[in-house]
Amino acid sequence: MKHFLCSILAVTCLVLTSCKNDEKKVQEKAVRPNVLFILADDYGYHDLSVTGSKFYETPNIDRIANEGMNFTNGYAASRVCSPSRASIMLGTFTARHGITDWIGAKVGEDWRKAGRFNKLLPPDYEHNLPAQATTLPEAMKTAGYKTFFAGKWHLGEKGSWPEDHGFDINKGGWDAGSPNGGYFAPYTNPNLENHEDGENLTMRLAEETINFLKKNNPKETGQPVFAYLSFYAVHGPIQTTKGKWAKYQKKAEKNGIAATGYKMAKFLPIRQVQDNPVYAGLVETMDDAVGRVLQTLDSLGLDKNTLVVFTSDNGGVSAGDSFSTSNLPLRGGKGYQFEGGIREPYFIRAPWLVKSGTSTSEPVTGADFYPTILDIAGIDLKPEQHLDGKSLLPILKGGNFEERPLFWHYPHYGNQGGEPSSVVRKGDWKLIHYYEDDREELYNLKDDLEELTNVASEHTDLQKQLSEQLFAYLDEVGARYPSKDPEYSLQKEEAYLKNIVDKKLPSLERERLNFLSPDFDPKNDWWGSNVTVD
Repeated sequence: MKHFLCSILAVTCLVLTSCKNDEKKVQEKAVRPNVLFILADDYGYHDLSVTGSKFYETPNIDRIANEGMNFTNGYAASRVCSPSRASIMLGTFTARHGITDWIGAKVGEDWRKAGRFNKLLPPDYEHNLPAQATTLPEAMKTAGYKTFFAGKWHLGEKGSWPEDHGFDINKGGWDAGSPNGGYFAPYTNPNLENHEDGENLTMRLAEETINFLKKNNPKETGQPVFAYLSFYAVHGPIQTTKGKWAKYQKKAEKNGIAATGYKMAKFLPIRQVQDNPVYAGLVETMDDAVGRVLQTLDSLGLDKNTLVVFTSDNGGVSAGDSFSTSNLPLRGGKGYQFEGGIREPYFIRAPWLVKSGTSTSEPVTGADFYPTILDIAGIDLKPEQHLDGKSLLPILKGGNFEERPLFWHYPHYGNQGGEPSSVVRKGDWKLIHYYEDDREELYNLKDDLEELTNVASEHTDLQKQLSEQLFAYLDEVGARYPSKDPEYSLQKEEAYLKNIVDKKLPSLERERLNFLSPDFDPKNDWWGSNVTVD
């Protein structure tokens, strides 16, 4: 009997030891932090409460900033979407990877079809992520991460979709850059099946992300996750529910409705006030969705070991598209060479690494996310791939690193009124080179964040130095440049611009007041949202 009991005890000890060893192995596998990367579309620097908006309400996105590090000089890699998104995936500036405009934009003589009668013809650009490159999700997958993508992709046609570049799961990512079918189901998206009519797209993408986190909980699987939530919001066409519109219509009235909302820029009117209740509702829904995902991290016990990033792909749309928001005091917006076009909300939350409520004014860019995420995750960097990006880990640890130039290259006109130009920022100084006439502007962003005073004539040596540095980089990476249009007509361009002033500007003012009217009704069952309860 004694021998039998001893045998039982021995077996039990072996089983317990084996279980403990298995549990230890699972824990060891899960030591690497999880990553939740949240990318908003066309979301401006001042479109959040935490960055100064008195109109939009964003408590959940604010939470990421308040519990992590706020990079107040955080930049997108481009003033439009596809180039910025490619830079996050590749860790390089746009001139190097060659996707310099949103994929689908017209180039060369085809640009004339836009009817803008401009001086230049924009050059061609790459239309897919390079197959031979090692993307960020591929690097994460190789390091043992389960990878997930939800939302907007816009980085190539079939064959260059998320699943072709390192994502195990793709929910909604394909060719299109806008929410085909709108923000309320039924959608027109080959990679996102329809559930019930009236379902909200932004909340659906959050739910897909939540389902992924629950199904692949690293605490249970021992495998860390890399989840990339890429909202279509707040890209046009802007849509919201009647309830959210009503909330912000009343708020706009309480704040006081300005007599005018626009002023004319070079090519298009540009919005001067944040008072669009439709856009505000769209913003709040995105914030609600972010809140749902953050709550899931909390409930699963993943919040302490998950790196959370929040940023945008370019500035808020103040001209062109849906003329949605104002980026003031930053000049311009999406598509523009000014700060309103490229400066973004740029937040990193890593509880084990970053003290809550910290901020830095170090200039950083979307290309930096690739090496930063690898570095934080303890994965070997890939300097042969992220040639322009730099790990921000030293800053997150409270240090800094050597000053470096940041480069932007957009030899296109785009849809929002910006000009073909290239930009370099180094320290407090920003130089813009314009291709229509080769003029250059120099701004000291520390003293002149609004970019109102061109000081190039006062700092000719610095202007020359920055210009030489800019073009040395562009030539090194084989940047493409626009060419003069031999059919350019000054008379036709002036007639086009006169029509914008005489017709488009008044039309926009009428539309703005219509959105703000207590009787506003889009006459389409609120974009199909009324089939479900808000």
